[in-house]
Amino acid sequence: MPPAAQGLLFDDDLPVLDEEAGYRGPTVCRVVDITYRQLDYWARTDLVVPSIRTATGSGSQRLYSFRDILVLKIVKRLLDTGVSLNQIRVAVGHLRERGVEDLSQITLMSDGSSVFECTSADEVIDLVQGGQGVFGIAVGRVWREVEGTLSELPSERPEDEVQMVDELAARRAARRTS
Repeated sequence: MPPAAQGLLFDDDLPVLDEEAGYRGPTVCRVVDITYRQLDYWARTDLVVPSIRTATGSGSQRLYSFRDILVLKIVKRLLDTGVSLNQIRVAVGHLRERGVEDLSQITLMSDGSSVFECTSADEVIDLVQGGQGVFGIAVGRVWREVEGTLSELPSERPEDEVQMVDELAARRAARRTS
């Protein structure tokens, strides 16, 4: 996100993250508060696929972008409140269609079974008064939380050399050179 846009979205000063930086699975799990098994399952079932680098075989490392992590954090919050994974898949599909700047301006509301998008306070009030909204997730607040946490954690760039951690391949290579 360009620094100028950040000033428009938020009142407080936040660290500016490298837009091309990627985060490995263990870092993502720590930020989102999920297990690596959950992260792997969500990637394999296309709920949230890493946009910087996908897994290309045994020992390869997925690399997630800030936006990927933001969506993962929202998924986790929705799951924690009892929304079904099918409804979350629908909501994530909708979030994918939006630009990053748009995400910071919405509130996701749910009645526990469906997810609704609100872009203004009036929409939130109408939803709650209609008895549909039980809880809400202000995406802008999640954005700030994730951005602040990631600024303190290790990242890498996609062009950084990918080290294969395949022990069998390392043994074969060592045998060929001897």
